[in-house]
Amino acid sequence: MFQYDKNIPDPEPGDFLLSEPFLNDPNFERTVILICEHNDEGTFGLVLNKLSDLKLDDVLEERITFPTYLNIGGPVEQNTLHFIHRLEDKVEGSIQLNDGLYWSGDFEQIKFLLNSNLIREEDIQFYLGYSGWGVGQLRSELDKQSWFVRKKATANEIFDMESDILWKSILKQMGGKYKVFSNYPVDPRLN
Repeated sequence: MFQYDKNIPDPEPGDFLLSEPFLNDPNFERTVILICEHNDEGTFGLVLNKLSDLKLDDVLEERITFPTYLNIGGPVEQNTLHFIHRLEDKVEGSIQLNDGLYWSGDFEQIKFLLNSNLIREEDIQFYLGYSGWGVGQLRSELDKQSWFVRKKATANEIFDMESDILWKSILKQMGGKYKVFSNYPVDPRLN
């Protein structure tokens, strides 16, 4: 039997939060979450590897030229739209999470850039809803071994890796017992 880390560090903005292989919550089964905010008021993150069947045109009143499907950022407020990108200084109000990785910014500017074909599909991702934890809630879940923390997410991992292999790929990169976890079957009875 593997030993889980006893002292999993709190995640910081720009870190990955990965669900443990047998987390029994359909909202977070084998998910990778990008932590965007972690402070005294709680934690805000976006699930990176759950696609919806909706596009921007389906959720906005105005026409937006962007053919890619939206992601499901989490179960909280799925009537809200969020985005991460690697557009550096092209979008005012963006919050830098790591080198080349940004969260949010001026949405009017984003719409203009999209409709002007000045943003490539591989440089921005949109999310419906988010994942959120109240004060102390995430710490409690970390102490129960429900999550793994991987420091310093990179823009390339998020934007260049297929979302359906993201969870498994990051665990493999973490090595050791995490690499073994990456190969656990979804249903151990089928092993």
